[in-house]
Amino acid sequence: MRKLISITIILFLLASCKSYNKNQTINNENENSLVESDTVSISSDENDYEIIIIEPGFNSWLMTTARPEGFHSQSWLESRNAIMVQTWNQRNLQPQTYDPNLYELRIDYDTNTDYGYEVNYKLYNYFLYFQLKYNQRLSAFRPRI
Repeated sequence: MRKLISITIILFLLASCKSYNKNQTINNENENSLVESDTVSISSDENDYEIIIIEPGFNSWLMTTARPEGFHSQSWLESRNAIMVQTWNQRNLQPQTYDPNLYELRIDYDTNTDYGYEVNYKLYNYFLYFQLKYNQRLSAFRPRI
């Protein structure tokens, strides 16, 4: 399972390498206060899973805009993550249709594995941030903040 998390980390690193100003829908009023190495790291000794998200602005967005931890149940987060990971992976396989700089790597998310609440919470919120920042839609559900 460490390979899953490693692949996810690499995916987020690569997705954060290119900035997109065209069609950007997140309003960054405090752009000057964002740190280029804005990093969120979650690790758990209990289940040996770790997720590291390096995306300028994500940590600030998570602390100020995202719904607080506990707002959604873990099962709800897992069901949404499964849908968005599936869409992500389908787009990863179609670089001629979808920007390959956004969907560079496949995410190996196993729906039968309990990654814990914190990992699912941060992954779900990263997907929301990604959809808003890059004007993408990973599910039929509208991103709600």
